[in-house]
Amino acid sequence: MDTYIKKLIEQGEHQQQDFKFEISDSRKIAKTLVAFSNTDGGKLLVGVKDNGVVAGVRSEEEFYMVEGAASLYCKPTVLFTTKQWKVDGRTVLEIDIPKSDTIPHYAQNEEKKWLAYIRKHDQNLLVSHVQLEVWKREKSGKPVYIEFRENEKLLFDFLDRKNEITLSKFIKLTRISSRDAQQILINLILLQIIEIDFTGQQALYRLKEGFDVILESMKYR
Repeated sequence: MDTYIKKLIEQGEHQQQDFKFEISDSRKIAKTLVAFSNTDGGKLLVGVKDNGVVAGVRSEEEFYMVEGAASLYCKPTVLFTTKQWKVDGRTVLEIDIPKSDTIPHYAQNEEKKWLAYIRKHDQNLLVSHVQLEVWKREKSGKPVYIEFRENEKLLFDFLDRKNEITLSKFIKLTRISSRDAQQILINLILLQIIEIDFTGQQALYRLKEGFDVILESMKYR
């Protein structure tokens, strides 16, 4: 039965899988649980080093630390299931976290601040205020209204030339307030005109594939 878990380990760390040699801090593991919940779900394999070497779970206490992380340091509580596997005589704890139906989930950091994360490739990235507002608006089900004025035209022209833009660059380009700039981006994301891409440092905004045809018909090119 260890064939299944060995195949998982051979895949390495990726968007839906993370390795932990050991769990010694519930707050740190809460970030991973939240990131999986807010994205595509995933598996956390405890007792496995980053390079895929199986070290084994050191004590049953690690399971309880995950349980504590999910209930005490995740808001709302992150649901998960567990299985134990034997690999060459060592125990690997498989923690399966499904994609949540109650996005967003927040994790409490060392400063006791509640922050939301998503999973991208093998990293847990902090979610921007724009994405949080998009999730909030999606849950509300309220219709989206937007007028295509000069600021939207400037944004589309810039994206047509440069492909991507940051919030700070958009504010500088249009000379509008951060609040107004964010509201425009939120509405355009909800209308599926632009999309948000998270990097390790900042959020980037791009036109969705195929929207250049619509831009041409609107004579914004």
